[in-house]
Amino acid sequence: MSAAASIVGAVAEEKQTPSYEQAREELTEVVRRLETGGLTLEQSIELWERGEKLAAVCEEWLQGARVKLAAAMAQRQEPQPNNSDEAPF
Repeated sequence: MSAAASIVGAVAEEKQTPSYEQAREELTEVVRRLETGGLTLEQSIELWERGEKLAAVCEEWLQGARVKLAAAMAQRQEPQPNNSDEAPF
């Protein structure tokens, strides 16, 4: 893939936020390619920048999950009104 095609693909992908799993999978591939080496400096920088963006996407998804989990746990811990007249059985 040429550098121009890579950039066009990355720009198109940025307009559509990937799922957590998609971002994580692509980030894993980016890291693998960087670790393998054999890239030009320009290619390495492009991959690094893409990896940073994917890491940010993953962090956003994880932060959203933390918020949802905290809200669910807070709701679960709220004291429930105790009506002795309403037995569950």
